[in-house]
Amino acid sequence: MNTGTLITRSADSATPARAPLLMRIAPGLKAILNYRFSEDFRHDAIAGVCVASVAVPVAIAYAQLAGFRPEVGLYSSILPLVAYAIFGTSRHLIINPDAAVCAMVAASVAPLAAGDPNLYASMSVMLTLLAGVFCILASFFRLGAVGDFLSKPILIGFMNGVAISIFQGQIGKICGFSVKTEGMLRWIQEVVAKLPQAHGPTLAIGLGALLVLLLMRRMAPHAPAALIVVIVAGALIAFLKLDARGVAVLGVIPGGVPAPRLPEFPLSALPALTAKAAGLALVIFSGGVATARSFANKSHHQIDMDAELAALGAANIASALGQGFAVTDADSRTAVAFASGGRTQMTGLVAAACMGLVLLFLTNLLKYVPVPALGAVLIVAAVSLFDFTSLRRIWRVDKGEVALSFITTLGVVLVGPINGILVAVTLALARFIRGTARPRDEILGKVEGMPGFLSIERHCGAQTVAGLQIYRFGGPITFFNAAYFKERALAAANSAGPALRWFVLDAIPITSVDVTGLDALDELRRELAERGATLVVAGRRTEFLTWLRQIGLHRPEDDQFVFPTMKQAVRAFREATPSVQLQLPIEELT
Repeated sequence: MNTGTLITRSADSATPARAPLLMRIAPGLKAILNYRFSEDFRHDAIAGVCVASVAVPVAIAYAQLAGFRPEVGLYSSILPLVAYAIFGTSRHLIINPDAAVCAMVAASVAPLAAGDPNLYASMSVMLTLLAGVFCILASFFRLGAVGDFLSKPILIGFMNGVAISIFQGQIGKICGFSVKTEGMLRWIQEVVAKLPQAHGPTLAIGLGALLVLLLMRRMAPHAPAALIVVIVAGALIAFLKLDARGVAVLGVIPGGVPAPRLPEFPLSALPALTAKAAGLALVIFSGGVATARSFANKSHHQIDMDAELAALGAANIASALGQGFAVTDADSRTAVAFASGGRTQMTGLVAAACMGLVLLFLTNLLKYVPVPALGAVLIVAAVSLFDFTSLRRIWRVDKGEVALSFITTLGVVLVGPINGILVAVTLALARFIRGTARPRDEILGKVEGMPGFLSIERHCGAQTVAGLQIYRFGGPITFFNAAYFKERALAAANSAGPALRWFVLDAIPITSVDVTGLDALDELRRELAERGATLVVAGRRTEFLTWLRQIGLHRPEDDQFVFPTMKQAVRAFREATPSVQLQLPIEELT
């Protein structure tokens, strides 16, 4: 049973089996067809215009980050919004270019394109198409729960690394010189050496735009700061003719929509693109679901993770068909949609319509937009990606998790976003294996006045009973931890001393036992018997007896030492050993 799907499926997103196939494939279409125009459109229209006002300059800036002409950022913004509105289950999620994904696209394709702009564009379209296909295939196999696999500290570390990489890439645009070296230390050396060569007007525009963006972020967080900065900076360029003095501007941007065409690239590059698309799809989905969940919680509705996979895949395929690049959730624009009062997926459709009008009729107004102002927009976006607050909170809980986060950040900075996500996945696997192979274990005792059995390590008042040792192993007993389980269990038995009569295993946390695990249990039983102690299992009675029968280790005389609950096991020990002096009243013990 796919529990991830059950957890996230709701009346809003699930469709009865008898519903038309189209409605099941495209859950957003049902919401559009049942749209309450008189009640919701005014709110969605206002929110959509606000989203577009933020999305236009950000899309242009992200196109620069990904290595494309400005209009490609608009191509990548319009059709994905329409596709997600049809296939998605979140009411507020805005699908657009994203800093992390753009950085990954550039890092993936640039080495393969070898400086050929046409090949770069074709490979980027193909990468986007493949990432979309991977998302849809993952949805078909109901792999939505994969979105939970990367832990929050690792995702934070990945985003922090991307933020540093983006910051590195924009300093040259702010200062008016190119930075060509790679690697953090060499990059710092080159920037410091070239600072005296900074272009005065470019630096003034860039730093001025950066200051305004940071001030507006603090003083007017809901205002379309990027749009205001781009308009004011463009007006200054036109009025003072700063482009003639060396300030880089976007220049003429072609209007209209691109003609659909198939990407052209050497087939020898397809395996590399496919591998990179898999990593890109993981980042697209992990980020998209995290944002969708966050805003769904705020508005008290639920999402279907498998449908979200398909919707993100459809959005990326739509972007590829429109000659755009990879997209995912746009958290800043989603926040604008939510804060502006957007109620349904219609917000994204209105935003797409507004951006389409800009692409068709208003591109001439964008020719004076200065490149350093766009660099400032990207630097502020990078700052928003960096998450110190969560790292401080995680530090208070588990310092080891913060170390994993920093290792991921370092991996992204040193080897790039694509290899960085491989570092993140490797760390996630290592973390999962470590937690499963070496789970927490503890000896349990009673604390006067408190119900149940508690860890004697974490409760200084916990008392054990002479002759009885209660042991809890916090995970499955399988081939990769069976030897560890046996070693820890024997150590717990030894700590009880020679008076040990019953060794009670708390089976509730033991979710599964394989053949190797059952053999380890049998070996533990025999070694305990040699010292005059009995292995007793408390909890999961039916499952344990079934497991023992399946492997042929079941003995009828063992049934009396497998109990449904811990309370029954302790009561049986009391009845079997009446001479044992209990340190607590019977009522407290049971």
